[in-house]
Amino acid sequence: MSSLTADVGQFLANVKYEDLPPEVLPMVRDAFTDTVAVVMVGLDQPVAEIVRRTLVEPSGIAEARACLSDRRVSAPDAALLAGAIAHSLDYDDQSMSGHPSAVLVPAILAEAEVLGSTGKDMTTAYVAGYEVWCELWRRDRNYHAKGWHPTSVFGVMAVAAAGAVLRRLSAEQAATAVAIAGSHAGGLFSNFGSMMKGYHAGMAARFGLEAARLAAAGMTAGPDAIENVQGFLMAFSTDRTPDLISESKLGKEWYLPKHKLLIKLHPTCYFLHRSFNGTVQMLAERRINPEDVESVEVRMGRGQVTCLVYERPQTRWEAEFSGQYGIAAAVILGKMGVPELADEVVQRPDLQAFYPKVKLIPVDEVDERDPVFSPTESVKMTLRSGEVIESGPIASVPGHADDPLTAEQLWGKFRECTEKTHSDEEARELFDALQRIDSLPSADALPTRVGLFESRLVGNVQ
Repeated sequence: MSSLTADVGQFLANVKYEDLPPEVLPMVRDAFTDTVAVVMVGLDQPVAEIVRRTLVEPSGIAEARACLSDRRVSAPDAALLAGAIAHSLDYDDQSMSGHPSAVLVPAILAEAEVLGSTGKDMTTAYVAGYEVWCELWRRDRNYHAKGWHPTSVFGVMAVAAAGAVLRRLSAEQAATAVAIAGSHAGGLFSNFGSMMKGYHAGMAARFGLEAARLAAAGMTAGPDAIENVQGFLMAFSTDRTPDLISESKLGKEWYLPKHKLLIKLHPTCYFLHRSFNGTVQMLAERRINPEDVESVEVRMGRGQVTCLVYERPQTRWEAEFSGQYGIAAAVILGKMGVPELADEVVQRPDLQAFYPKVKLIPVDEVDERDPVFSPTESVKMTLRSGEVIESGPIASVPGHADDPLTAEQLWGKFRECTEKTHSDEEARELFDALQRIDSLPSADALPTRVGLFESRLVGNVQ
């Protein structure tokens, strides 16, 4: 039996656009569309300026457009910048315990400009990277519990895979690219609630592309780097019992139709979306004075509670990982968009007074769709009068794979995210192009936004 690492390389060398299940193509189009949207809305985040000034522009290489602007930088740097921005607000899509598109899309768009790749090439690379992510993830899923950020642990492997497909590497070279990427994998959970969480996505995008470039140039790596008892899977395993021996399903079964993307309508960790949405629906028919609430109990998966660590958030980054904030936002604000995540909103006295009323109660039952979640969640609110209001089971939210966004809902999010960067006409042109990504002749067919980095969004750089 061949090694898992070799099997991954063989899959990447053989996969073709014509092999892809037709049902995944709309998801890939939405993934590119949504990721570009969250890049645009995140351009004014501090991490964008820090990464651009410190790491990207000093290199002086001009290969690919930075965030589809007229500023050109090296492709790995473009991937780093757009990836970090895409995940900076936690507004990007989610699946497989992480955020695949914030890593894959920036890297693919950047490298495709260098290589002259077609839309079909980019689509194939995305699906191939996604499939490799899932093949590795299925072997040991509880990475948060050990302190890892799965987005950067698996993301760098997925981008190396996508880069191998774009470069049409041989099976041996592709396996080497993924093996190299394994030495770049990382990302600490302890950095959640700070700029570093977004940066994790950017660094995975950058290092994944560099791994594919190194393999193409002749760099060598361990032939069994994934499944070796001292390799990738064992090193990141929570309990040191990953599946090292089962045969790869790559090219035999497709994961994306089963493990679909979840597109967000709120810029926070997905773990608090169901309880937020359930609370809004629970209170839709009545107005509740926050001072009349005695307590709120939220039952959700233990893995979710593990990540929602900020009981009394003070910043937007902390609020993104606060179940207490999610419930307070539902009760007091009634919405949870980018403006509601501003530090001055998170610090409002009425929200601060409400946070201690909310208790997260972990449950051990896991959702077969993603074991970090519980199958359902529930919210129980007790008023000072003694009245109890309950949500009942909450299984999904709009944007979930079981309740996907309509084209109009996706356009609504896209337009909102591009309000500061594009006119209505420009936004629609970009949206429509992304929605047909697999039929574009090249990445260059996506329109350029001139002057993006000279605007008030990210400072005046001469």
